[in-house]
Amino acid sequence: MPSQKVLEQKAAAVDALAEKFGRAVSGILVQYQGITVEDDTKLRAAMRAAGVEYTVIKNSLIGRACDKAGFEAMKEHLEGMNAVAISYDPIAPAKILKEYAEKIETFTLRAGFLDGAVVDEATVKELADIPPKEVLIAKMLGSLQSPISGLAVALQAVVDKNGEGAAEEAPAAA
Repeated sequence: MPSQKVLEQKAAAVDALAEKFGRAVSGILVQYQGITVEDDTKLRAAMRAAGVEYTVIKNSLIGRACDKAGFEAMKEHLEGMNAVAISYDPIAPAKILKEYAEKIETFTLRAGFLDGAVVDEATVKELADIPPKEVLIAKMLGSLQSPISGLAVALQAVVDKNGEGAAEEAPAAA
């Protein structure tokens, strides 16, 4: 039987993880089996650069943290060797982890949570496919600009047409 000190450490780890789950916008559970040390190092560096906290934690501790945070549905995915990516950006961890899941056959996305709701693997992949913020803004501005530029071209055509007719009439009147 584990000592009281070990139990207290585990309880503190569960409380800390549940608190992170509660504060985070998104989190993704991945099965990291089969990843090489080199790939894992690159993955962790990419996660740090994106501001994502990526940790390997025992399934039992993740399960207890899920219970405390209200993500009980994630517990069904706790089989094998799992890691958790927690972020305040809803898309960054999904993009990075999907890239690695495509490169490494045994590295798989399992489930996650987004804005307090548990999501499945398909939803995580959809999140990863969302274009970057700059691209979305450019598309929106382009769609807003298109009708305005069309109107400007039409008005300019009317002005040019009326301007040509007025220029021809002016010398005849003189």
